[in-house]
This record gives sequence, C-alpha cells and structure tokens, in this order.
Amino acid sequence: MAHSKVKNANISYSSAASGAKEKKKHRLNNAFVLLLITVFQLISAVQTVFDSDGEIRQDIVFVFGAYIVIEWLWLIISRLAFKRKSFELELIGFFLTGIGLTVVASVFPGDLIKQFVAFLLGLTVFELILWFVADIKRIEWSSVPLAIASVALLALNLILAEATNGALNWITVFGISFQPSEFVKIAFIFVGASTLEKLQSTRSLLKYIVFSVVCIGCLFLMYDFGAALIFFFTFILISFMRSGDIRTIAVVCGAALLGAILILIFKPYVAERFATYRHIWEYPDAGGYQQTRVLIYAASGGLFGTGIGRGELRNIFASTTDLVFGVLCEEWGVILAIAVVLAYGFIAVHAIRSSQGARSSFFAIAATAAAGMMLFQTCLNVFGITDILPLTGVTLPFISQGGSSMICSWALLALIKACDLRTYPSFYEKVEAQR
Repeated sequence: MAHSKVKNANISYSSAASGAKEKKKHRLNNAFVLLLITVFQLISAVQTVFDSDGEIRQDIVFVFGAYIVIEWLWLIISRLAFKRKSFELELIGFFLTGIGLTVVASVFPGDLIKQFVAFLLGLTVFELILWFVADIKRIEWSSVPLAIASVALLALNLILAEATNGALNWITVFGISFQPSEFVKIAFIFVGASTLEKLQSTRSLLKYIVFSVVCIGCLFLMYDFGAALIFFFTFILISFMRSGDIRTIAVVCGAALLGAILILIFKPYVAERFATYRHIWEYPDAGGYQQTRVLIYAASGGLFGTGIGRGELRNIFASTTDLVFGVLCEEWGVILAIAVVLAYGFIAVHAIRSSQGARSSFFAIAATAAAGMMLFQTCLNVFGITDILPLTGVTLPFISQGGSSMICSWALLALIKACDLRTYPSFYEKVEAQR
C-alpha cells in the first residue's frame, strides 16, 4: 500500500515536472519567434533608414526602435502581469504590422509617424476588447446600443462624407480623416454573435437580417462595394454558423442577387466600375492601368524581390493601400508574399481550432466571423489587383496604409484572441482542473 502511494506520488511529480518543462519550452519558443521577427524587422528597417542623400532618417530610427521595444514589452507584460498562455496571434500581428510600417517608411516616410500612432491605437483597442468581452454580462447589454450606434455612424457618413475615388466612405473631423465602415465591421460581428447567442430555441434571423440589410444598404449608397461584399459574406457566415439552415441562407442570397440586379438596372453607371474586369490588357492606360502594372512589376520581383525602395510599383497611385501586395511581390519577393498569405491562413485555422472549445457560442461565432472577414478581405485585395476578382479597393489587413484599417485589423484579432481559453488564465485553469 505504501509502495503504491510512493509510486503515485512519483508519477504526479513526474507529470508536474513534465508540464513545467513544456511551459518553459513554450515561453522560449515565443521569445525565439519574436527574436526572428525582430531580426527581420531590423534588416528591413536598415534598407529604409537612409534617404536619397545618404543621411539617416531620424524619424524612421525612432519609430522602428519604439516598435521593437513595444513588441518585447508586450510579450513580457502579457506573460508576467496578465499570465497569458498564448501569443501566436500577437506575433503574427507584429510580423504583418512591421511589414506595413516598412512599406510606408519606404514610400511615404512623412506618414510613418501617423501609421505608428494608428498601430498604438490598434493595440490599445485590442486590449480593451479583450477586457470588455471577458464579462458575459457586458456582451448581453451592449448589442443593442452598438447596433444603433453603427447605423447612426453609417447614416452620418452618408450626410457628411465627400466623394473619394468615387466612394463616400471617408469623414473628416477636426482635420482627421477616418473610415466609419472599418469600425462598423467590429460592431457588425459583435452584434451578430451576441444577438444570435440569445436564439437558443429558434432559428429566426430576423433581427440580424434587418440590421445587416440596413448596414449593407448604406454601404451601397456610399458606393463602397468592397466593404458591402465583406459585410454580406460575414453575414452569411454568422447566420449559417448559428442556424445551419441552408434554405434560409439560400433565400437571403437570392434576395441579395435580386437587389444587385435591380441596382444595375436603375443605376447602370455602377457597372462601369467593373467594366474592365477580365479585360485589363485591353485598357492598359485606362481602367486596367493599375492592375497591368501590378502584374508586370510583381513578376519582375522574382523569388527574393528587387529590394526595398527599388521597385517601380511604388510610383503608382494607391501603392501603399490597395496595391500593397503587388509592392510586396516586387520589392520583397514571392517567398515573402506567400509567407504573408500563409499568416492570414494561420489566423483562420487558429480561430477554427479555438472555436471548438469556446466557453460560449458568442466567442465561437465572433472568432470565426472575424477570421472569415479578414481572410475574405485578403482574398478581395490579392485577387482584385491580379484581376482574378473585380478590383474593389479594399485594404490588406495590418499592411495597407491607413489608420482605420490598422485599428480594425487589431480589433478583429482581439475577437479571435478572446475565443482562446488560454487568453483568460483564471478561466483556463478552472477548465483544465475539470479535465
């Protein structure tokens, strides 16, 4: 009997020791990955730090120095103060954001500080969302106010926005321009997940359908068709996850198709925006100007690129926003471009895996919808500039220049992060103790 107790104690000790070793190994892995990312960022920054006269750009040195310090502080504080167990998503976010900062520093160095501030705001929003959704009660009472605020913001956009590249999607307040639809993306997912969370005994999607129709309708009135497509895809994803009713989804898709046809009938000029789709080489100096240049210059980059600052695509309009993936292919090479695409794919896989053990349907729906929205937006950007899909002018998450896009990207990442049980140590320990 005593021998058995000693044996069990030894097994328990061995198991505990093994667990401690695994945790230490995991911590080392996180630090090692961040070290590799840091080295990559330093090499990239060095190529942008000198101006045309060979003088050091002090602002670039400051931004990248501060950025690297923030990355490491975030890892250390999250581990020691918040006791978090996972950092995969943040590491990917840091990797992609660093690439975006390098592109801006190379093409428009004067805008680098602004983009860095947007990153700081995005990281702040990331942490605020994690704190907010930690309490289920906050989620329950906030869905209706968020829905009302979203509709009001889009309506305000319709009233105050001035046309930019044919779309009414920007508002300027006190000299600061922002894109309301980027912020509504977060509310759209949040409202959908929290509203459908309450529908435990029915498959009715009426509430969310009405909210979605209003949001997507406003985006169509703004001529922001790229955002409208992203919202519609997200709506389908959320609705299907909650209801599983193919017939309902089919009816909604049919209604959307009918609406699109009616728009083309009564507003035929809308179709003109997509007239060059699959015909860009027939209009190389007109409607197909951007896409033909992307394909030519991206191909010239080869596997390893021409080098940061040595590309030609940077001289084309929207090189740091809509066409930024082409810049990556040309100056950074196809290998880096593929790594970027795989990073978005990893985010989606992580969301799906985390959703399987989520503590409620809200977190599962929100995480999957956020990852789906991010991946779909990536596809619209990459396939749009290569003429596989119509060019809709959407940004590449984390990388494209723009404060609204940067903040939204980190907010979406927070919704995915919140689904991972390891994000909240106290809850995670209770779950592990029950297993």
